Amino acid sequence: MAERLGRVPGAAWLLALLCVGYSVAAPDFLSGANLRNVLLQATILLLLALPMTLIILTEGLDLSMGASLSLCTVVLAVVQISSGSILLGFAAALCVALLIGAANGALIAAFDLPPFVVTLGTLGAAQGLALVAAEGRTTMGVSEGLRWFWEGSLLGLATPLWMAALVWGAIHLLLYHTRFGARVFALGGNREALAFAGISVKWSLLWVYMLGGACVGLAALLMTARVNGGHPTAAIGLEFDAIAAVAVGGTAFERGKGSLTGTVLGVLAVGVMRNGLNLLSMPSSVQVAAVGVVVVAALWVDAARSKS
Repeated sequence: MAERLGRVPGAAWLLALLCVGYSVAAPDFLSGANLRNVLLQATILLLLALPMTLIILTEGLDLSMGASLSLCTVVLAVVQISSGSILLGFAAALCVALLIGAANGALIAAFDLPPFVVTLGTLGAAQGLALVAAEGRTTMGVSEGLRWFWEGSLLGLATPLWMAALVWGAIHLLLYHTRFGARVFALGGNREALAFAGISVKWSLLWVYMLGGACVGLAALLMTARVNGGHPTAAIGLEFDAIAAVAVGGTAFERGKGSLTGTVLGVLAVGVMRNGLNLLSMPSSVQVAAVGVVVVAALWVDAARSKS
């Protein structure tokens, strides 16, 4: 029995404890409307946390995701409103996101620069561009068709949930059933073996960060639809929630070990934590501190496991 309990992911335990605690402290927590809200809010975070998992598996990090997402919401809203085309707006946002992802990957791979430093730089650049493009304010007035991506449903299931499920399925297929996925694990666990086999480490890293960019572009579609426009600071700090979700989900920051299932549980745990704190009227500073504590605890557990 104890052995079986030991196999339960830590994120599952945290999620269960949070649900029990909030159901007592905040009676509205278990309402259908609130649980639906938790799931919907988690979809955007999941779209960032899934590629962040792959990036961390390669012993990397992407601090630019939140700022990139904010910039992409502005680009999408401006282009969609001016052209009247959702497709054109999304294409523009996706191109920007891919460009940022490619820049991160190229600088890290080609010049062997620390991912922390590179993505911190692109974070600042993306944030500055977002503020300039939006002139410091929210660009409102996107079309009803665009809002459907957040408010609509298919076969009784909300559109964001469909998108999150499809992205999870695609990345799961890539990570566990393709050579690309094997290379991702090798980049974190045995990078020398890749080079010895004649496989380009630099190209593999580039594709991992570009995958992150693609997911940021998809997340921009949901966030723009949710806020009914583009906001230059809409997703600032969301990258830290994504890192927290990956850490809570059990992905090691070294050794190339982790799972997408753990990341999904981590996303739900972080989402439930923030939702519950909102219901308890806790200020944003407390929420940020709580996420920070969770990350430190997850890293401590990871370090303890690596020594055992």
